[in-house]
Formats: sequence, structure tokens, C-alpha cells
Amino acid sequence: MIASTDIDEATLLADLESGRLRAAEPDASAAGGWRVCPEVKAAILARFADRTTKDWSVGPFWFRDRASVPPRDVSDGPWRIVPGGTSIRAGAHLGAGVVVMPPSYVNIGAWIGERTMVDSHVLVGSCAQIGADVHLSAGVLIGGVLEPPGARPVIVEDGAFVGAGSVLLEGVLVGRGAVIGAGVTLTGTSRIYDLTRDEIVSGTVDAPVSVPAGAVVIPGSRAATSAFAAEHGLSIATALIVKHRDEGTDARVALVSALR
Repeated sequence: MIASTDIDEATLLADLESGRLRAAEPDASAAGGWRVCPEVKAAILARFADRTTKDWSVGPFWFRDRASVPPRDVSDGPWRIVPGGTSIRAGAHLGAGVVVMPPSYVNIGAWIGERTMVDSHVLVGSCAQIGADVHLSAGVLIGGVLEPPGARPVIVEDGAFVGAGSVLLEGVLVGRGAVIGAGVTLTGTSRIYDLTRDEIVSGTVDAPVSVPAGAVVIPGSRAATSAFAAEHGLSIATALIVKHRDEGTDARVALVSALR
């Protein structure tokens, strides 16, 4: 457990980048297998109280932002940041072998594990925890969760695949090796209909929904039940677990090693 006395404001950004501090940590004894570190999130949030602005120039790009949350210098590290307009804030952790395609944005407090691919037009929000060997496909939006400090951030565990245009918000947890199909939107209170087990996986504000490890989730719909909805043939978008990952799924979502 991280105590408030372990957090040095002067080194906060460097400690987040190195991985000494993180907004949430794997913990088998905690609910969902993760423990939120509210002291770290509170320390990040406190930096936004300083409204002083500063100008930066990074390559051909010019920025003006709060002085307390500057862009990160990623010019020297074991990763690839491909040219074309990506911005990464100080206090974001990048593991060895991470690839970030342009344009993308990684916010303060985010953790991206080793060999993960962040494709074009991806947002990795504040404090989001992205595991190793993950593929965030083009146009994925990973929401940031700073407030309240005790709330779970969005978590994508090792080996997961998140399809193009998917949206993960409000503390959603994607289990190890799960596959989120293109265009799936999940919030913390979403219902996921598991067709393999004939059950509903649901979440609440206090306990956001968790996608089971290895599950394959695709967009679906269910009929709206009111008389008006029936009259007009209306339905509600939802998410469906249609199978669990197998060799065929692995082949479809595999990333050519040369791209890493």
C-alpha cells in the first residue's frame, strides 16, 4: 500500500514515469484483482490546481498548457514514437518496446506496459492502466478517471485486444487476453450479455463492469420493451460475449512482429 508520505511532489512525475508509483496496481487479494492507489491519484489531481501556463516547443509543434503538467520528453527510451503529432504528458509510464502511432494522446498517470501497440487516433486517458502486449486499434478511446481518487481507472490487462473505434469508460476492466470487437462501447454500468454462459455481466458505479479474461465481445442489441418501442421496432445497443479466445481468434488479432 502506498502511503501519502511516500509521495514526493517534487519527483511525482518522474516516479510515475519510472513506474515507482502508479494509480492502480495488480493485487490478487483486492476486488477484481486490482487495488486503486487514491493517494497517487490525489497527488496527480493536485497538480491541476496550479493554473500557471507555459509555452513549449517539441519538434515542429508548439504547445501552451499548465506548467505543472508539461509534455514528456520521449526522445530517449526503449520505445517508438512515430512522427506525426502524438503528444504524451509527463507522468505517463511507457514500457520497453511500446509503439505509439500518430496522432495519439497519452495523459498523465497512464501506464502502458511492454510491447503494447497504441495505434492511430487513440486516446489513453489519465491514470488508465494498459498491460503488456496489448493492441489498442485505431480510434480507440480509453477514458480517464481522476475523480474521485478512490475510483478505479480503466484497466486493460496483458494480452488484450481492443478493436477499432471501441470506447472504454468509467473504470471498465478488460481481463487478460480478452478481445473487444470493433465499435464496442462499455461504461462502468454497462451490461454484457454472455451467450456462452447464459448470464449477464453487469457493473455499478462503485464496482464497474469487468470483461472476463479471454472473452470475445462484439456489439449487439436487445429489444426495447415499451409499447412505443415495440411499435417502432426500436432496440438498445449492448455488448455480447459470443465465445472465448481460441486459435482462430489469435490468428485474426495477431500483430505482425515487424510492426512492433
